[in-house]
Amino acid sequence: MVDTSLALPWHLRNNWAPLQEERTDSALTVEGTIPPELNGTYIRTGPNPKSGNSAHWFLGDGMVHGVRLKGGKVEWYRNRFVQTPNITESDAPAARGDLRRGKGNTHVLAHGKQILCLNESAWPWMIDQDLNTLGFQNYDGKLPCSMTAHPKVCPETGELFAFSYFSFRPPYLHYIRVGADGQLKQVEGIDIPNMVMMHDFSITRNYAIFLDLPLVYNPALLATGMPFKFDAKAGARIGVMPRNGTARDVRWFSMPPCYVFHTVNSYEDGRSVVMHVSKMVSAFGANSNDYSNVARLWKWTIDLDNGTVSEEQVDDQPGDFGRVNEARVGLKARYGYLMSLAGEGNSEEPIYGSQIMKYDLQSGARTMHELGETVRGGEPVFVSGGAGEDEGWLMVICHDTGSGKSKFVILDAQNISAPPVATIRLPGRVPYGAHGSWIPLQA
Repeated sequence: MVDTSLALPWHLRNNWAPLQEERTDSALTVEGTIPPELNGTYIRTGPNPKSGNSAHWFLGDGMVHGVRLKGGKVEWYRNRFVQTPNITESDAPAARGDLRRGKGNTHVLAHGKQILCLNESAWPWMIDQDLNTLGFQNYDGKLPCSMTAHPKVCPETGELFAFSYFSFRPPYLHYIRVGADGQLKQVEGIDIPNMVMMHDFSITRNYAIFLDLPLVYNPALLATGMPFKFDAKAGARIGVMPRNGTARDVRWFSMPPCYVFHTVNSYEDGRSVVMHVSKMVSAFGANSNDYSNVARLWKWTIDLDNGTVSEEQVDDQPGDFGRVNEARVGLKARYGYLMSLAGEGNSEEPIYGSQIMKYDLQSGARTMHELGETVRGGEPVFVSGGAGEDEGWLMVICHDTGSGKSKFVILDAQNISAPPVATIRLPGRVPYGAHGSWIPLQA
């Protein structure tokens, strides 16, 4: 039974409330037809405090939820805690700076033959396709810092690009490059004026792009659990660095203060870098639970010759958690897929919307899939099904606030407004979460 007591903070009640039971279910109801080409596991993570309590939504222990598809059938749904020391050594005091103490609660990403569960304050944790925890990843002890929850994998070279902002002394930013062979190739310290929450970044074919935006660390807020506050006076900049460059190669481009939790994609257009982002006016303005500003899709163009950034709002519809076809990461993508947001002006909690949106990033045109009046969505993950950029499917975990049940939907990415290709009814509910990936079965 979900505790809906208003005495609890929003991230511990209703469908934000954590689950404590780990389960595996194979007798799942399917409506429609699961495409037989889909052989793999959809895995999504999210904050889910094992103790039942956490100071902030971002701080819950990682729980992964998986749906295994094979040969046109669903083999199972299961959920598991990521077995970090926060779970396995919960009675032991955590040493300051212990980078094993990750949570794996923000994103799941495959690189090579590894599946990484990520959060930005620690090292990644590895799991297998059955959701078993394998251990932490610090690249044979060579990674001296944490790693972002949003690395990017280059579809052309197979390299993984990442960064770390979680440093309490300069340099506040580190750039991380991992080869296609899984070996750490570069860790580069980059000086920036403040420790800022740099949740995401981007790449193009030749550049890494950093967002020095004014969500600034404030030690006076440590007791709130999330010691960052928006400070427009700190200014906003975009840093562009060659992917194999060094700190002295970074060029900074000033822009009006704003905040971005998630980029959609970036690419090079002649001597410009074009970025699509979900931009907010500010974040955590009044406090670390201020969600009164919602993100919208914007296009930024960085002119490398003139040193300027121009901005264009693509749409007025609130949306975030944007993804593209993984084969177009860092390259020009025509299509982007976002989750709608609701509750603008609401400072109580973020509200996931009831639509999945497909954007033509060239024209700005939007098409929508309506999940249902009482249904809240999640991040749409694109799975390729052919040579065409949008030839494939979108996978989303949704929750029906009316029934209290959750479901896994598969949409035709080329006909997003149509009814789902398949709907898999999940046992009970799956709490609202963060990010995930489709991981094909390996032979």
